[in-house]
Amino acid sequence: MQLMAGDLAIEKLGLEHLREAAALGALTDQAITYLMEKGKIHTLRKDDVLIESGSPSGSFFIVLKGALAYYQTLDNGSLEYIYDFHFGEAIGFVSMIALTPWPGTTISKDDSLVLEINSDLFYQLHCEMPLDFGVLLINLSRELARKILNLIQMVGELKRNGH
Repeated sequence: MQLMAGDLAIEKLGLEHLREAAALGALTDQAITYLMEKGKIHTLRKDDVLIESGSPSGSFFIVLKGALAYYQTLDNGSLEYIYDFHFGEAIGFVSMIALTPWPGTTISKDDSLVLEINSDLFYQLHCEMPLDFGVLLINLSRELARKILNLIQMVGELKRNGH
């Protein structure tokens, strides 16, 4: 895993592409540029570990390119595949907000690019661009709401099938 400069990532991907990311949708170009330049852009190769279970959670990530697989750590210490994160999705927002360690491990499925937004940058965006911060928070909340609805559906199906 290596770091890429934010301006280089913008040049490589384009603001048009970044605006299509669910987490970044409806943000101003200035806010997207701000996050890209002040955040950390990680380049990952296939099978690179982005974050491991138990690590401190002072940041979250937005997938800019590629896909990452999330594995939940079970009580016996084994990892169980749960979900793939794709372009525009946020990884780890819940753990950052909840102030809990990472509950699982995230591994790149292919060459990927992710934007890391730490809690300090999240707060700085709130102070310097409050309207964009509100939009980002709505985007992240909407993504969480959709995942909760999917989980409710899965629990219902498991119960119906006697699990």
